[in-house]
Amino acid sequence: MLDQPNILAVRGYLLELQDRLTQALVAEDGAVHCHEDAWERPAGGGGRTRILQEGALFEQGGINFSHVHGSHLPSTATARRPELAGRAFQALGVSLVVHPRNPYVPTSHVNVRFFLAEKEGAAPVWWFGGGFDLTPYYGFVEDAVHWHRVARAACRPFGAEVYPRLKRQCDEYFFLRHRQEPRGIGGLFFDDLDDGGFACCFDFLKSVGDHYLPAYLPIVQRRKGLPWSERERAFQKYRRGRYVEFNLVYDRGTLFGLQSGGRTESILMSLPPEVSWRYDWHPTPGTPEAELYERFLVPRDWLAGET
Repeated sequence: MLDQPNILAVRGYLLELQDRLTQALVAEDGAVHCHEDAWERPAGGGGRTRILQEGALFEQGGINFSHVHGSHLPSTATARRPELAGRAFQALGVSLVVHPRNPYVPTSHVNVRFFLAEKEGAAPVWWFGGGFDLTPYYGFVEDAVHWHRVARAACRPFGAEVYPRLKRQCDEYFFLRHRQEPRGIGGLFFDDLDDGGFACCFDFLKSVGDHYLPAYLPIVQRRKGLPWSERERAFQKYRRGRYVEFNLVYDRGTLFGLQSGGRTESILMSLPPEVSWRYDWHPTPGTPEAELYERFLVPRDWLAGET
C-alpha cells in the first residue's frame, strides 16, 4: 500500500532535530553545560536526554529524544480512543523545555511526536502530535506578535485554516482549569493528526519542528540583556509554580511517560530548578506583574488584522 508510515524516517528527523536544537541553544548561551544520558527502557526502547545547566542565559533546560515500544498502550493514549486499548505501540518524540535565568526571557516548549498502534489482523493506526508554546513572565507585545507570526508561517503551506485552529487548540490545552488561567500566550497544539496521509502529516510535523528556533531565538536575543532585580526574580519563581502545576496535573506527555514506565528523570526534565508558591498572592494594580495577567494571560488574537 502507498503512503505507509515510515518509522525510520521519523526517527532520523527527530534525532537530527534534537541535535539542531541543542547546538543552537548551547551557542546562544555560550557558557551552559550540556550533559547527555543515553538510556534504555526495561519494557522496550530508550532515548537520549540532554540537560542544559548553569548557563549564563539558560538556568536549566532539557532536550529529550525517546523511542519506546510496548505490548499495550497506556491509558493516557487510549482515553480518547478506547478502540485502541490492548494494541502494541511505538512512540517517538522530541521534547524541549528551557528555563532562562533572566525573568525577561520567556520559558518555551516544543514537542513533536509520532505514535504507531498495531494489532495482529488489523491495519496499523498512526498519528502525529506536537506544537510549541511560550510562557513569558513579563509581557512584550512585539514578542507575542513575532511568536504567533512564525507559528502561522509554519502552518500556512497546509491551509489558511490550520493556524487559527491549532492556535485555539493550544489556548484550550495549556489552560490551568483549577486556576482559570492560561499557562502563557499559546502557540500551536495538535494531536491525533492523520488527515491527508503519512507524507503530508510528516511534512507538517517537520514544519512545526523547523519553525521553533526562528520563533524563539529572536525573542531571547531581544530580552537577554535587560537588567533585572530580585523583584523580577521572585515573580519569575512564583509564575514557574504555574508551570509545575500544569505539567504534573494536566500534561499528556508527562502522564504518558509515567504510565508507560519511561525514565522519570527524563520525563520530569521540564520542571524548573527553582520555584516558589505564595498563598493567595495577587499583583499590585498598575505594575508590570499585573499587566501580564491583564494583557497577556487572556484569550487574544495576536495577529488580528494581519493577512
